[in-house]
Amino acid sequence: MKVNMLEAKSQLSKLVEAALQGEEVLIARNGAPMVRLVPVARKEGLAGWGALRKLAKGVDAAFSPEADAEVLRALECHP
Repeated sequence: MKVNMLEAKSQLSKLVEAALQGEEVLIARNGAPMVRLVPVARKEGLAGWGALRKLAKGVDAAFSPEADAEVLRALECHP
């Protein structure tokens, strides 16, 4: 959708929602496109301590008694 500056000023909320829904929003001056309104990319990753619960099962599953024993042998000090 292409809108002129004056229309963009009066309908900013609507234009932002359209951009968030994936629609291309161009703001024009005298009919010439000047800027494109696009959503900000959201950061992926941990959202807080509660997010670690999702990872715990995967981490625990990665270690077996054999892997634990191997790590222990590697860390043992031999005089």
